Amino acid sequence: MEQRNQTAFPGFLLLGLTKDPKLQPVLVGLFFSIYLVTILGNMLIILISIFDPRLHTPMYLFLSNLSLNDICLSTSTIPKMLLNIQENSQSITYKGCLTQMSFVLIFGGMENCLLAVMAYDRYIAICHPLRYTVIMEPYFCVLLILLSLLVSVVDSLMHSLMVLRLSFCTHLEIPNFFCELPKLLKLACSDTLIDNILLYISSCIFAGIPLSGIIFSYIHIMSSILRMSSSEGKHKAFTTCGSHLLVVSLFYGTAFGVYITSICMDSNRKTAVASVMYSVVPEMLNPFIYSLRNRDMKDAMRKFLNRMTSFLDISPFFGIKF
Repeated sequence: MEQRNQTAFPGFLLLGLTKDPKLQPVLVGLFFSIYLVTILGNMLIILISIFDPRLHTPMYLFLSNLSLNDICLSTSTIPKMLLNIQENSQSITYKGCLTQMSFVLIFGGMENCLLAVMAYDRYIAICHPLRYTVIMEPYFCVLLILLSLLVSVVDSLMHSLMVLRLSFCTHLEIPNFFCELPKLLKLACSDTLIDNILLYISSCIFAGIPLSGIIFSYIHIMSSILRMSSSEGKHKAFTTCGSHLLVVSLFYGTAFGVYITSICMDSNRKTAVASVMYSVVPEMLNPFIYSLRNRDMKDAMRKFLNRMTSFLDISPFFGIKF
């Protein structure tokens, strides 16, 4: 098959989730609702963490950064899909696809690192409570966030530069609703052996190390909780870690589910539908998990909403009482 000159390369076609035109309006409504809930929910977490002095702790600093990252990750994929459906188009330019892939890698990697950092924070709080304020000082917390961002950017830049050297053929269809690195590598005409080796190595390093850190942290956390004599202390520790553990399970569980689905299923459409579970759903559910299972967050949210309704003076009109 003849290779194309990259200067004249037109771009790719994002096949999306379905070809059925009757389902397109349903997808627009569904994903717009998901995107709206994701933005509002995570923005509420950020605002509450900023305005409530009781939440000015490392745990909520990491949580607000996770929420900001979830907003960016969703924004990297959903708006382009909605725009394509509205315009009845599947096209994305070569530069647009590469840019989208880079942002997905950055924010996906950042999510991975932040979850590991939050697990470390819970490990220090439960296993070394007397040294918590000394270890988790503001400077160190900001350094951990910046390091997570740096690692994610380096990983994304490395893959993006490797993709730039590839040539693509006339088969331009990506069986997904966003540009995903493994799918792009399958479309390349040139040799992708080095790219695939790099992908596997970086996945083991940049995903395996944070996951190993999370498992290590929770092994020690569970050991410390079981040694506690007070039932109240155990309950408080479980409550503190429960939300984070649910988010971790949701993120890695859906990611592994998609990986297994891609191996077992021959249909690219079914794999694309499964990819929604790790690229869209966790970002939408994270605010609900933290707000519904965390007493401090619920109290702060109640005060924040009361303050907002008092400021806007809409509660008497609608008969709302928080």
